[in-house]
Amino acid sequence: MVINQLLRSAFRTQLGSSLKYAASRDSHDHLLFVSLWSRVYTTGASLQKEDPNHGFKGHDMLAPFTAGWQSTDLNPLVIEKSEGSYVYDIQGKKYLDTLAGLWCTALGGNEPRLVAAATTQLKKLPFYHSFWNRTTKPSLLPQSKIYEPSPLVGSEANDTQVKLVWYYYNALGKPNKKKFIARAKSLPALHQKFDLPAPFVLHTDCPHYWRFHLPGETEEEFSTRLANNLEELILKEGPETIAAFIAEPVMGAGGVMPPPATYFEKIQAVVKKYDILFIADEVICAFGRLGTVFGCDKYNIKPDLVSLAKALSSAYMPIGAVLVSPEVSEVVHSQSNNLGSFSHGFTYSGHPVSCAVALEALKIYKERNMVEKVKSISPRFQDGLKAFCDNPIIGEIRGTGLILGTEFTDNKSPNDPFPPEWGVGAYFGAQCQKHGMLVRVSGDIIMMSPPFIISEEEVDELISIYGKALKETEKRVQELKSQQK
Repeated sequence: MVINQLLRSAFRTQLGSSLKYAASRDSHDHLLFVSLWSRVYTTGASLQKEDPNHGFKGHDMLAPFTAGWQSTDLNPLVIEKSEGSYVYDIQGKKYLDTLAGLWCTALGGNEPRLVAAATTQLKKLPFYHSFWNRTTKPSLLPQSKIYEPSPLVGSEANDTQVKLVWYYYNALGKPNKKKFIARAKSLPALHQKFDLPAPFVLHTDCPHYWRFHLPGETEEEFSTRLANNLEELILKEGPETIAAFIAEPVMGAGGVMPPPATYFEKIQAVVKKYDILFIADEVICAFGRLGTVFGCDKYNIKPDLVSLAKALSSAYMPIGAVLVSPEVSEVVHSQSNNLGSFSHGFTYSGHPVSCAVALEALKIYKERNMVEKVKSISPRFQDGLKAFCDNPIIGEIRGTGLILGTEFTDNKSPNDPFPPEWGVGAYFGAQCQKHGMLVRVSGDIIMMSPPFIISEEEVDELISIYGKALKETEKRVQELKSQQK
């Protein structure tokens, strides 16, 4: 009742007077409360008064991976509807969605069985928790050794991995094994002003052969050097302090980087030698993206733990999960028996709606043989785009299965990037959008991971738009170069 009165008071007054009232109560919490709800109220009003000529410029959303000036000064692309491999904005314009949302809508935008799975579960049981040995039927997935199916994303699954690994080694009487080794790939936006990376995270070499190999060095020799460097890092830090090595089978958001030949074979030998767990981050690669059920299958990786998300539900409901090997799970169970509890979890762990949708997605992948579908369509996708690799503004086109990256550089060299202010990658992305196709832009790297359901005709459309955008971008680069003279 009191909260309702406060909300009504906040909604009836202007923001300034609301803040003044809150300040007079001398309560910081109350100030934040009224400010937040006033902001929500004014945002709702602005949506209701949408100007079709100006869209939602100046919206109040703290948008991920977006600069503040973009939210204030530019109209966002507002997507309203999805259909198969396409999405539509609020103006009705149609786009081929070549990133599958955010690497995740593997079954496209309107799979009725997933909608039905969510609706049926919502009507029956929209929520119950999984604490204290209480749970729901959908969360008891027909699996072995799966832990923490939860409506999270891959990063939260990896956060769970950290606690799980520490718990495991503490149970084994090895409390000094706390450090994690990841691969280096500069994503400064993820660290800026966030006090990251954490001090227990170490970095070994990025396995990008094109960019980092030495003159005359073969892929196998490059992999050997990286494995040797990893071993040197472990010995320098002390093997007794290293808990786990974590890697994506194919680096995704870092720029789409398939591993060089023999890389994982040699890396696994090193971590096994020093009693270090291997965590496979399958958030992007799993369920068919590479033409195999898991990326680990493609590269013969034998992980101790696996992180899953994204295509697990084809993104129809948020869900992440951790797969745990018997060796690890048995230790965790034994320790929790000693302590009386395994005190880790989330309010939404085992959420029945997310799990019901994930179960249906897994059935569809199997029934429609989506792995073979990806395997059959991916050569058309890969070969069609790699045909542009001789273009003078492209440094490298790389990928496998239904995942591909294009890196723009001058002189086809990793050491000759275009000036950042030219915005070559952003310009290419804008040309794609103009022609009805959405790609991911990260600096001068373009990434694609279309839905598994993409057809041959849609792949041909993708290649055609890519070619048009490339031609226009090449012309733009020539203009910028001529201005330098």
